[in-house]
Amino acid sequence: MKTSYQFILSSMIVVFGGCNTKDKTPETAKPEARVAQKIITFADFKKIKGVDNVQDVPFQLFTKLDSVRFFVTPDKDAAHLKKAYNKFDNFYGFEEFDDFYSIHYSIDNNISNSIEAFVLKSEFTAAFDLTLKGVNLYEIRGSTFKESDDFNNKSFDKYGSIAEVSEQEFKTASKNRIDEVLVKNPHITLKENNWIYNENGKKEVITQRENISTETGPLANEYIGQSTYLNLEVFKENSGKGVDSFYSFFSIKDAIMFELGTEGYPQILPTKSWVSFVSSNNDVGSNFVISKYWAQTKKQENLLYANFTNFKIADDKKAFWTENDTFYAEVYPTNSAPSIGKKQKSAFIKIQLKANLF
Repeated sequence: MKTSYQFILSSMIVVFGGCNTKDKTPETAKPEARVAQKIITFADFKKIKGVDNVQDVPFQLFTKLDSVRFFVTPDKDAAHLKKAYNKFDNFYGFEEFDDFYSIHYSIDNNISNSIEAFVLKSEFTAAFDLTLKGVNLYEIRGSTFKESDDFNNKSFDKYGSIAEVSEQEFKTASKNRIDEVLVKNPHITLKENNWIYNENGKKEVITQRENISTETGPLANEYIGQSTYLNLEVFKENSGKGVDSFYSFFSIKDAIMFELGTEGYPQILPTKSWVSFVSSNNDVGSNFVISKYWAQTKKQENLLYANFTNFKIADDKKAFWTENDTFYAEVYPTNSAPSIGKKQKSAFIKIQLKANLF
């Protein structure tokens, strides 16, 4: 009898245990409810006035994806449509949210047919966040080598190497720069908006290279300093907005005479008689130029010009040369731009020319 009781009790435990196991089936095993995505078109977005002046845009957005999503509100669960990326599209950013940017977008580039949409930050990069990561630094639009133009070769590798370096390397290398530092000549002073050279009883006015007028008025001279190696005085000619700056080199020994010019802050290399500069190209990217100055004939021999396409110059005054024909500069990605409260990200590059290139 005792044995039968134990058997019955054991059977009951197994039965009730099995029931409990069934009741504890995990919730994750239950099918989730799915919300069907509403199919929408551009007509579902808020109509707005299109952007007719890019200067009024707080920041621009860029993407490397083949398609992006437009949301009607800054919510990942909001209705949205997928749009194929077109290289002619402009994504004008106006406001930043936690995961979204609000944009103004002109459908088919028709300003009168513009909408406000919201895009995921994960699918775009704002102009102030652009970096050189993944950028082909070697890409050039064209070059000139010793008066010979080449618009077919699109890589700088025939002239040397180029690479991004750390800010620390840039700062360390600057301590070993070998280009000349321009120093102000105490005999040149500004008087009544004119630069005057006054020494040993000789007094002359240094006029600008040309009598040029711009939309903002005549060009103004700014004294930069003297190149003791070239024995020339350097001035910066610029308009009121600082556009299209030009650096003029004057000889003041016998008479005030224009002898040389550059389109960017000059880096002068006494060991090679080089006068070089980097400057942002008004069209695309930046220019890198090296020329040789012959003091005896007062002539300038063009050695190398290259138009890099994927970066702009941040501050041409900070560029410099070190040994082994190595050149450093601070740059920005081509489409980089600051925004209100946002600084663009600068980068640093090193260009090393091939040995005995010239």
